[in-house]
Amino acid sequence: MCLAIPSKVISVGEYRMADVDIMGVQRKISLDLVPDAKEGDWVLVHAGFAIEIVDEQFANESLELIKLIEWGESGADVA
Repeated sequence: MCLAIPSKVISVGEYRMADVDIMGVQRKISLDLVPDAKEGDWVLVHAGFAIEIVDEQFANESLELIKLIEWGESGADVA
């Protein structure tokens, strides 16, 4: 299973490498796959790449769902 995490673009630097905030943690990611992304945008990040620009409401709703996941305690099969 793959998961893309909503992240806010903090700054865009050389070679379209961006600093993003992912749930309070800053990481450097590539914006090569979303050439229209700019500072202040919300993007979905997977494996170090932004793969889609999303709106803030979608990002916040998704982050809330991610926070609710309780792997192992829910009894769900995660394999």
